[in-house]
Amino acid sequence: MAKQVKIQKELDPRIIEIGRRLEAIRKEAGYTSYENFAIDKGIPRMLYWRLEKGTNFTITSLLRVLDAHSMNLTDFFKGLGEEK
Repeated sequence: MAKQVKIQKELDPRIIEIGRRLEAIRKEAGYTSYENFAIDKGIPRMLYWRLEKGTNFTITSLLRVLDAHSMNLTDFFKGLGEEK
């Protein structure tokens, strides 16, 4: 039997930055736990966890979370991608 090699695809740094931004926004809103935030906002916990961890996600999922934060795209993306 051939040995299977698991190749881990490197995540795009921009997606990771989006995840970090979502985590910061959640914490600014007073939620120390992603689970509590997800439950309070009616978002599946695993979906929200994946977004914060920077795994590949859909724009629809991102918009759902931004709606839960009452945030528009302009405010969310302001400052993202800039050199620090």
